[in-house]
Amino acid sequence: MTILDELRWRGLLADCTDLEALTKRLSEGPITLYAGFDPTADSLHVGNLVPLFALRRFQLRGHHPIALAGGSTGMIGDPSGKPDERNLLTPDQLSRNLDGIRPQLAKFLDFEVRSNPARLVNNYDWTAPVGVLEFLRDVGKHVSVNAMVAKDSVRSRMETRDAGISYAEFSYMLLQGFDFYHLRKTYGCELQVGATDQWGNITVGTELTRRKLGATVWGLVFPLLTKADGAKYGKTADGAVWLDPKRTSPYRFYQFFVNADDADAGTLLRTLTFLEREEIQDLEGALQTDPGARAAQRALARELTRLVHGEDALAAAVRASETAARSKASPRRSSATSWVKSRPRSSRRRSSPRPGSRCPRCWFTSACALRGARRGRTSKAAAST
Repeated sequence: MTILDELRWRGLLADCTDLEALTKRLSEGPITLYAGFDPTADSLHVGNLVPLFALRRFQLRGHHPIALAGGSTGMIGDPSGKPDERNLLTPDQLSRNLDGIRPQLAKFLDFEVRSNPARLVNNYDWTAPVGVLEFLRDVGKHVSVNAMVAKDSVRSRMETRDAGISYAEFSYMLLQGFDFYHLRKTYGCELQVGATDQWGNITVGTELTRRKLGATVWGLVFPLLTKADGAKYGKTADGAVWLDPKRTSPYRFYQFFVNADDADAGTLLRTLTFLEREEIQDLEGALQTDPGARAAQRALARELTRLVHGEDALAAAVRASETAARSKASPRRSSATSWVKSRPRSSRRRSSPRPGSRCPRCWFTSACALRGARRGRTSKAAAST
């Protein structure tokens, strides 16, 4: 099975700029590829694992991955998939965010292997020295405004009169295209991977590189990580599911995937784990025959927690989950019963309660207490006759 066959089976091949040509190129030997990650927060989230794991899948097959931290693109903000303008981050915020995501990017790639070590780069390093006039002449001259306006990320914002799009965000795709051109010229990078919302930005890079270098490069995109109902995956009522344990604890991270919907479990096993095809198919079969056992979700939670947080954190999360499950399954006495049984027997007289007082049997107020009082008077009258 080739890398493209694997991506196709895992549901990670939504589109490619020229699939036939890329297939031929991959058959000839290793390729250098990259994916970009803007530092919009001080941690990556679950959705970022799809492109990050794609880089790892390629590296495991001998290819050369580049993880790009967007020090310059993060200063502008990608309009893709956003209905409103992003708030600009300060230089200090960007610096803190970059410090947070760099070790997370480095965690999943091998930078020490001699044959095909990964690279971690920051696009601020080659963008910051370029002046405005130089950028407009060397980059802007080669990109048509007609093509830019036709991109989904731009067109959808332009059709919303209240929100619109600023010139800064409109120009974001030029910066991302410049990245691809620079990486091709500097490192021989031939492939950019990303989610489908990056298609417009990626194709600007392929066209810019062709025009300036006369070189062929490719873009490959995979579907956005969504639930069966179409909602973006990795979001909870409390916000995103983060990779930083300070923002999302390993226990909460583990529980998030243990509680995955049956309709999503198979897709998540394919896209977010490195389990072999046969094992995933066995888990999908078990999900059909015995969904209550949640074997697929437990395998998913174990694999991801191990990858993101390590063996010790996984063991602690599993122990905490088992303890919580036992506690939930054990019978509990009501607080009312416990209170009554804990009182001295002498204080548990069945006197007729005053209206509004609490019944000594059930600890509820007025209505129950009055009924009890009436029942007591009726019993005494029947006895006297």
